[in-house]
Amino acid sequence: MTDITSTLADAWFHTLDPVLVRLWGGVVVRYYGLAYMVGFVIAAAMLKALARRGASPIPAHRVLDAMTWLVAGTIVGGRAGYVLVYQPSLLTTLTPGFPFWGALAVHQGGLASHGGMVGLILACWRIGRGFGEDDGSRSGRAPTLRVTDAVCMVAMPGVFLGRVANFINGELLGKIVAAPGSPAPWWSVRFPRELDGWIAPGTRQRLSHAPELSPDQRAALDRLVEGVRLPEEPWASALAQIIANPGRYRAQLEPLLSARHPSQLYQALAEGVVLLVVVWAIARLPRRAGLITAWWFIVYGALRITTEFWRLPDAQFGDAGRIYGLSRGQWLSAGMVGFGAGLLGVVLARGGARVGGWLRPAGAARATGSV
Repeated sequence: MTDITSTLADAWFHTLDPVLVRLWGGVVVRYYGLAYMVGFVIAAAMLKALARRGASPIPAHRVLDAMTWLVAGTIVGGRAGYVLVYQPSLLTTLTPGFPFWGALAVHQGGLASHGGMVGLILACWRIGRGFGEDDGSRSGRAPTLRVTDAVCMVAMPGVFLGRVANFINGELLGKIVAAPGSPAPWWSVRFPRELDGWIAPGTRQRLSHAPELSPDQRAALDRLVEGVRLPEEPWASALAQIIANPGRYRAQLEPLLSARHPSQLYQALAEGVVLLVVVWAIARLPRRAGLITAWWFIVYGALRITTEFWRLPDAQFGDAGRIYGLSRGQWLSAGMVGFGAGLLGVVLARGGARVGGWLRPAGAARATGSV
């Protein structure tokens, strides 16, 4: 795998390969898939640790069963959200090869975090119904909000790794801080994948994140592609080969790329680190069921709204993707904040018994005055 090279005088040039290992028959192991897998493994380990401390309603011996539902909820919900909200054309896309339907082609990427959350909530409802034991009894029955509280405590490592994988893939690009050919801050990044929007010599897709190039820069890009293109090979196909091997063409590519905010890393820190600190601080003491879930939605939504100001909206929506200056992701996140605030009000108003924190058991609630 190549790496990111940098100097103190200019932006980093992104040459990370999204593929970790290439196996036989064209099978590959991608960092994005690995991030999900490792995130689920960490979540399972954390759920077992919480169960042993009495801070999770999921019995330790049933964590793997619960993870089956959580994995399914994440993938199915995330894919459904992506297809319905961001790429509905996949519903009518049929292909001659497996899986034959565009909506099922998860291996090509495309999971929406907001859809994944809906899937997780449904999975938590199912987990709360408990698990059948050999003696006919059911273990692990719990209110859905108790289950969502536990899941909210273990979700952040996976979110962090997913955002890092977005960065490795060179996707979900940040806003431009320096135009192509201009000096840029050392912390910014030049992503070769931004050239995906150029589909022919001098022709840029209107709904794309490819920046405008000067006539000289367009000519330089055309010369680069023509130097690589095989006879009868489409221009865009040759460009794709260059983008897939950026280290080989760095000298020619750098003057043609804008420098951008590494918004993927901003979101990794916000959604994976800051959110974890906030949630675990709240969860350390006894509190009412649902309190963690409510604050998770509020804080995640607020952080997502903030970090999206440095991230480009989805190109396929064009100007329609920024209603009143906010992207579709920000509007969905605003809905999360509203949902969390409403849930918080319900949790505080209805009272009820407190559940134990990971640092202090439920019996200490009266002395601490925890909510």
